Amino acid sequence: MSGISAPPRSVRAVSAPPGSLVLRGELIRPFALSVADLRGRWRQHRADVVFECAKNGPQHHTFEGPLLRDVVGDARPAFDAARRKDRSRFLLAVTGGDGHRTVLSWAEIDADFADSPILLATALDGRGLDMAGSQLVVPSDRCGARYISAITSVWVGTCVFPEP
Repeated sequence: MSGISAPPRSVRAVSAPPGSLVLRGELIRPFALSVADLRGRWRQHRADVVFECAKNGPQHHTFEGPLLRDVVGDARPAFDAARRKDRSRFLLAVTGGDGHRTVLSWAEIDADFADSPILLATALDGRGLDMAGSQLVVPSDRCGARYISAITSVWVGTCVFPEP
């Protein structure tokens, strides 16, 4: 994708059935995915995690699912992949079925930067999440605030900086 001067915006609206998520934003190929799609199209990774829950104390769980970077990478974010500084401006906003949201930077998941193994979980403690919807899993987080359940959308786009 070398030579992209201004990232194209996704103009195709994508909708998803219940229990699915939509990848949207500054993507060449936005698409919708079910948990079964996430399980079948990408290599599954396992994460044994412990995170602090504000209401219930420490949580110990095993999650399985594809890496967020692999899934979003297939939607082809509209940046010049050869330019690290271009990639470093991108954000990912993840929304759950209950309206809970979080933001990640592309640099967190990019192999040239933090290379965090963040998952779009398809299973929790050996049980499929097909009915509940996929879950964002950030294994390095000590608190569970960015563990988004029943993901409905992942938006990918550039950070807009305020004028000085």
